Amino acid sequence: MRTLTVTNADYVDQYQLRLSFSDRTSQVVDFGPFLLNHPHPQHNKYRKLTNFKRFRLERGNLVWGRDWDMIFPISQLHQGYVAPAMY
Repeated sequence: MRTLTVTNADYVDQYQLRLSFSDRTSQVVDFGPFLLNHPHPQHNKYRKLTNFKRFRLERGNLVWGRDWDMIFPISQLHQGYVAPAMY
């Protein structure tokens, strides 16, 4: 079984990204509900669209920040939904 990875990511609109995966599927994922309702102040800087757009792919993961400040499970991204974090 091959590990599912993100192979491409493009900014669509507001907090939405179109993600392509190694299984040749794609999803538009809306990160807005997560970012705008997220209780952790570490992620507040990504509410600013210029910071949100600074995502990158590393080792098949979609990440933000030099030290992977924000990252999401590939399974959620693949489903097109980012669940709120549980603290």
